[in-house]
Amino acid sequence: MARRRYLIAYDIADPKRLRRVCTLMEDHGERLQYSVFLCDLTIAERAELDSAVTDVLNLNEDSVVQIDLGDAAAPARIRSLGRSRRLPETGPKIV
Repeated sequence: MARRRYLIAYDIADPKRLRRVCTLMEDHGERLQYSVFLCDLTIAERAELDSAVTDVLNLNEDSVVQIDLGDAAAPARIRSLGRSRRLPETGPKIV
């Protein structure tokens, strides 16, 4: 099943909801910055993550932004300024 790479950022107002969303994100991707994750997901995994995050959010106070970077095998280039960061490898990981 094809995987796509997503850059996902969130702004959660309540500390309890923040911890729950952070845990969901850690289960699905790798942290780039405090509230920014890089995730390689299938369509089904993204739908599962969307549903789980939506169940946690207060839609009047919180927000999550997903940016589709393309096919995980050949994603859009990411460029950073300042201190360099190691970006996660593409594709699934064996744990």
